[in-house]
Amino acid sequence: MADVLLREVRDGVVLLTLNRPEQRNAVNLELRTALAEAMHDFAVNPDLRVAVITGAGDKSFCAGADLKEMAANKTQQPPRDYFAEFAPDDFLEKPVITAVNGTAYAGGFRMAQFGDLCLASTTSSFAISEAKWSRGAPWAAPLTRMLPRRIIAELLLTAQPISAERAYQVGLVNEVVEPERLVPRAWEVARTIADNAPLSLAASKWLIRMGGEAGVAATSALASEIFRHVYDSEDAIEGPLAFREGRKPVWKNR
Repeated sequence: MADVLLREVRDGVVLLTLNRPEQRNAVNLELRTALAEAMHDFAVNPDLRVAVITGAGDKSFCAGADLKEMAANKTQQPPRDYFAEFAPDDFLEKPVITAVNGTAYAGGFRMAQFGDLCLASTTSSFAISEAKWSRGAPWAAPLTRMLPRRIIAELLLTAQPISAERAYQVGLVNEVVEPERLVPRAWEVARTIADNAPLSLAASKWLIRMGGEAGVAATSALASEIFRHVYDSEDAIEGPLAFREGRKPVWKNR
């Protein structure tokens, strides 16, 4: 793994740390490549069940794309894979937690948004700052489902940051914790998720996605099909058996 991305694995959880603190963890070619490789490994490695993404240092989670690199390359329309596996229509069946340790601006907001759960330190802030630099934010499309119209209008039109507490109040963040508790808390939440049945987790992510895109009626009609293979699995027998025997389930993911 390249030095620009640190990787630590514990008990089925992989912690990925963006490691360009002097550049506010802005994403350049080297970091994009390392992220793509790490997320691909997470997606296909059966031993990895949950990913946590955070940033090095205490100032910034991620400042988005490296504007100096973009200026040098005269980048106008970024390619679809510019943020590795973090395009708005990318989908992973495994849970991802973003642990926002500082500013999450532009593409950094985009990366924070990619998490199924988002934890933030009290010192963090969020901004869709593209309008300040004549850039675009098509990645913000999912926010139209997540936020009230006037909140997303404020973010897009003013390009000004909101605090972690405000982000929590409007539903962008699950928890706000003190900076020293951020990564330990992310590990705790990740381990809680990783203990659950992987087939159920994957189906739940599909249910959430369908609910966001198709609406309640269509999702209700499809819900039984989404979970059918979960009920028919070996793990569906193992779960109640482990409960009856008073032990921790041993998931086979089949």
